[in-house]
Amino acid sequence: GSEMCIRDRNLRYSKKSHCLSEASLRFFRMVLADFQTLRVPSSRNRTENNYIFRSVHIQKRRQQTMEKQKYYITTAIAYTSGKPHIGNTYEVVLADAIARYKRQQGYDVFFQTGTDEHGQKIELKAEEAGITPKEFVDNVSGEIKRIWDLMNTSYDKFIRTTDEDHEKQVKKIFKKMYAKGDIYKGHYEGMYCTPCESFFTESQLVDGKCPDCGRPCVPAKEEAYFFKMSKYADKLIDYINTHPDFIQPESRKNEMMNNFLLPGLQDLCVSRTSFKWGIPVDFDPKHVVYVWLDALTNYITGIGYDCDGESTEQFNKLWPADLHLIGKDIIRFHTIYWPIFLMSLDLPLPKQVFGHPWLLQGDGKMSKSKGNVIYADELVDFFGVDAVRYFVLHEMPFENDGVITWELMVERLNSELANTLGNLVNRTISMSNKYFGGVVENKGVTEPVDDDLKNFILSVPAKVNEKMDKLRVADAMTEVFTIFKRCNKYIDETMPWALAKDEEKKDRLATVLYNLVEGICIGAVLLKSFMPETTERILAQLNAQDRELEDLKTFGLYPSGNKVTEKPEILFARLDLKEVLAKVAELHPPKAEEPAKEEKEDVIDIEAKPEITFEDFGKLQFQVGKIIKCEEVKKSKKLLCSQVQIGSQVRQIVSGIKAHYSAEEMVGKRVMVVTNLKPAKLAGVLSEGMILCAEDADGNLSLMVPEKEMPAGAEIC
Repeated sequence: GSEMCIRDRNLRYSKKSHCLSEASLRFFRMVLADFQTLRVPSSRNRTENNYIFRSVHIQKRRQQTMEKQKYYITTAIAYTSGKPHIGNTYEVVLADAIARYKRQQGYDVFFQTGTDEHGQKIELKAEEAGITPKEFVDNVSGEIKRIWDLMNTSYDKFIRTTDEDHEKQVKKIFKKMYAKGDIYKGHYEGMYCTPCESFFTESQLVDGKCPDCGRPCVPAKEEAYFFKMSKYADKLIDYINTHPDFIQPESRKNEMMNNFLLPGLQDLCVSRTSFKWGIPVDFDPKHVVYVWLDALTNYITGIGYDCDGESTEQFNKLWPADLHLIGKDIIRFHTIYWPIFLMSLDLPLPKQVFGHPWLLQGDGKMSKSKGNVIYADELVDFFGVDAVRYFVLHEMPFENDGVITWELMVERLNSELANTLGNLVNRTISMSNKYFGGVVENKGVTEPVDDDLKNFILSVPAKVNEKMDKLRVADAMTEVFTIFKRCNKYIDETMPWALAKDEEKKDRLATVLYNLVEGICIGAVLLKSFMPETTERILAQLNAQDRELEDLKTFGLYPSGNKVTEKPEILFARLDLKEVLAKVAELHPPKAEEPAKEEKEDVIDIEAKPEITFEDFGKLQFQVGKIIKCEEVKKSKKLLCSQVQIGSQVRQIVSGIKAHYSAEEMVGKRVMVVTNLKPAKLAGVLSEGMILCAEDADGNLSLMVPEKEMPAGAEIC
């Protein structure tokens, strides 16, 4: 028999009862079970790796008995106005990848998502459909949940704002804020965007339309309750300044500070009387709670918050949230309104709000009105769940918008998934079967190229961890795929087919194939958070076990002598682009074209100015400028003040384009600038140049921008 001695401070012995504590007994039983299930090698083939694997396995079991650090992650809840497209679906897949990776790191993760189900837009859509609002949101919420499940997202709670416990708490929260003096009754008059459920002043509109979605706004006047945002504004500014990671990426923080907080906050309308589909204010039933106060509070009601002091243990454990993952278009609501609501409730603020970019169709942001919507379930029918997960996660930059097209999906499937990954796994298994009957053994016949492979692979987990800690998910996936690319290179370097021709190099061949299998196993484990089904399929074909991230610091844990599957399956089949596009055309036939109308060229005639000489023109200097900062000019309805980088200098230029561009929109644009114009003051603000625009017959302005990417300071000639 074997003798085993355990020394662990977590095992508690009671002298009085001469026995171990119940917790220690549970751990002891698990260790015994591990020793019974693990094969104990004979003294002749006992290797260091066997003991490493065994000790790591037992350590994992011990950690499972200890309390884990919590990690609470949320997505924005999806609005139930219709079926979500792939751009909407991207967010929940991104959150799922982060949640899965945190679980791999050992965190006790709680992942919440759900649906936002109140508001005027829902009421109108239900009326159009001839059903009640509740029936309408039941149908749409069910469809959203179906797609979230289709995409294999591992959420722990799916909350609905029509849930009875949520509605009950929203009423109590509103009443508490009112009693505290943070909410008061008044009247609202302004422009209202029904799709965005938002009010705007005339000066905030762009071409008379909603600055967020670009759709028409209508005048609205009604009695309403307002929240005193200004009461907490200074406190929020101080919090943001002292918590640099609160709003990420950094550019989103700058937008909120410069465009909203620093210019001064207006009080926020938090109730409506012009429609009924919402949570009623219980002490004034003709009012319903404004949709954003209703929706944002899901992050606390979903985990058991009670403003009367009866919150659940779950809430006390999970709050504050570790991460709110949201789209960049609603970052204002989550980094200004939501923190101020929490301050009113005397609750701590979430640790981080991350505003991710948009996933765009090839011709711009997806919308049903444009007819360019791509749905997740359609993509899954063509490519499979994990291929779609790979694409939306890998093709999204950290800050800038990503692009999705059918052509790009096919290209990535064929090159990265079918070739780099799928072909690698298939070749490795096929060679193992061909040369050794599927048995994978480490014969220890090594060469310097092996050390290079091992060192490279062992360096990747730390790189992935660093990227994931910064929420750079696309970059983390790129790091994972370097393992598969390095393994493919290793095949070219070692040429197993050539080794197989020499009987004396049989053990070397076995070692090469062992190294390949082990490398693929490590890559597959790292791939698990992003493409979980693919990881399962790879490990099953290799007859390998899943591992903890901590295990990936060791190369060689794959049990020598294991046997891979006899018939490898194709992980990702290559697709023909023409066939895919033909099927897409069948699914989405082009709309019948309207009868051709005689087109007239859009031209404008303007009054001619006096001629100038070439020398006169030569006195003007035009250069490309990059706008690095922009803000509204106070007390002006027309002016924006931009900080423009021109070469190594930064100039301040005031432009009368506020009605056509928001300050947020201007940042990052490269524009044409007259740089030798004499400085002048506009509305009391110094302007050191002129940004060039074109104007149509209706007075609409368009910035003149370079056709190609040009450096800031380039001369326009």
